[in-house]
Amino acid sequence: MNSSISQYASDVDFSMIYIIVISIVMLIGVTFVMLLFIYKYHHKRNPKPTQTHGSVALETVWIVVPTFIVLSMFYVGYADFSKNRADLDNADNIVKVTGQQFDWRFTYDNGATLDTLFVPVNKITRFDITSIDVIHSFYIPSMRIKEDAVPGRINQYTINPLKTGSFDIACTEYCGVRHWDMYTKINVVTQEEYDAWYAEVTKTVEAETPKEEVAATEEVTEEIQE
Repeated sequence: MNSSISQYASDVDFSMIYIIVISIVMLIGVTFVMLLFIYKYHHKRNPKPTQTHGSVALETVWIVVPTFIVLSMFYVGYADFSKNRADLDNADNIVKVTGQQFDWRFTYDNGATLDTLFVPVNKITRFDITSIDVIHSFYIPSMRIKEDAVPGRINQYTINPLKTGSFDIACTEYCGVRHWDMYTKINVVTQEEYDAWYAEVTKTVEAETPKEEVAATEEVTEEIQE
């Protein structure tokens, strides 16, 4: 997956690589020491076991060093998370994301609700994520974002895509028999394309709204007459 799609994706990839490199170095170190001890203290070379007393210096090292390593991994991950949260109040666009068995619905400020997501490139888009039935998980793999959609609660996340294109959206929380089919697309377009699309969708919404209101009025009138 290309991490250049968003800065956040690059940051997450760096955090992952950082943790993997540390884990590999520790694995090699522990394995080397284990093999060294197996060789050095083999019964042929050390037929008579000897007592080994504690070492304050060694015990201090193996407590302090791993502590700093773990704290550094936490810091790298938390720094990425904090930067994303800092953008919540600076969003250029806000989209309400609603999970339901077994698809996603995206509602824009103009009232339009679609099953495909459109966002402009190089702009911060905030997602207000919720669910109307069970717990889902809103996941855009290429942008490294994943946030649970919980009934009765709104979780928030932001993206700032750096390139245009069409990317997958999935649900990563088992939500029923058709969980496997809960996919859709996010289309990242230029600001000009987004503005033109948004204007066209707004016209459609405005054209449909009066019809819905008339139908609702007629239905109420019929009920009163009955």
